[in-house]
Amino acid sequence: MIDPNLLERIAAALERLAPPAPIPVDMRAADAFVWHPSPAQLAPVKKVSRVDISLLVGVERQKSLVLANTLQFARGLPANNAMLWGARGMGKSSLVKAAHAQANAENPGCLALIEIAREDIVTLPELMRILRAQDRRCVIFCDDLSFEKEDADYKALKSVLDGGIEGRPENVLFYATSNRRHLMPRDMIENEKSTAINPSEATEEKVSLSDRFGLWIGFHNADQEAYFAMVEGYARDLTLPIDTEELRHKAAAWSTVRGGRSGRVAWQFVQDLAGKLGVAIG
Repeated sequence: MIDPNLLERIAAALERLAPPAPIPVDMRAADAFVWHPSPAQLAPVKKVSRVDISLLVGVERQKSLVLANTLQFARGLPANNAMLWGARGMGKSSLVKAAHAQANAENPGCLALIEIAREDIVTLPELMRILRAQDRRCVIFCDDLSFEKEDADYKALKSVLDGGIEGRPENVLFYATSNRRHLMPRDMIENEKSTAINPSEATEEKVSLSDRFGLWIGFHNADQEAYFAMVEGYARDLTLPIDTEELRHKAAAWSTVRGGRSGRVAWQFVQDLAGKLGVAIG
C-alpha cells in the first residue's frame, strides 16, 4: 500500500513545478498595457508617455501611412503588420503611440496598445493566444527590435507574422521599430536563403524577416529645416518666451554639439531650453 504522506508530497512537488495560472485579463482596464510573460499578465498603463501627433514634423509621409493603417484597423477593416525602420531619434516609436492615441480620440476605447519587450519576443505566440480570445482590437508594439547571429527568437516572430495553421488573430496587429533595415545581420539572411526550399527564388535582399511585414516604412535623418520645424513646434506647444531667430541659433548650436539632427535631439534641446527659461513641462 502506498503511503498517503508520500502521495501528498508528490502532489505538492508537482504543484510547485506547474506554471502559475495566468492572471485574468481585463482588456477594458486601460487603453495600453505592458506584457509580462512570467506569470502571464497584461499590466495596465494608466498614462502613456507620448507626444501629440501634430508635433511629429518632418515625417509627413511616414505619419500618413502609419495613421491610415492604424485607423483602418481600429475601424474593423483589414490592415497590415508594420515595421518602422531607420535613423535613430526620428520619431518611430512616438508615431506608433501617437497613432494609437489618435484612433482612440476618434473612437474612445476602440484600440489597445500592448508593449512587448525585445527579450520577450519568444513568448509572442502565448500573448497571441490570449488576445485571440478577446473582442478588443489590439496593436502589439515592440520597440528597437533586432536579432543577432546566435539569436533564435526571430523564429517565434516569423511564425506569428506568417500566421501558422491558425492564422493571425483578426483582432491583432504587430508593429515594430528598428534601427536595422532587415532586423537580422546579413549572415543570418544568407542562412535563411540556404535553408529555403527553392533558394533560386530569393531576391537580392534574400529571405529576410522584414518580408513578413506588409507595411515597411523608412525614416531618414532630418535636414536643418526639418530640424528647425521640430524645435519650433515644441517651443510653440510649450509657449517658450523666445523669438524664432534666437531659438534657431541656439538649436543649431545644440545640434552641432550633439553631432546630428533628429526629433529626439530637438526635444532634448527644448527640454534644456525650457529649464533655462523657467518653463515647466507637464
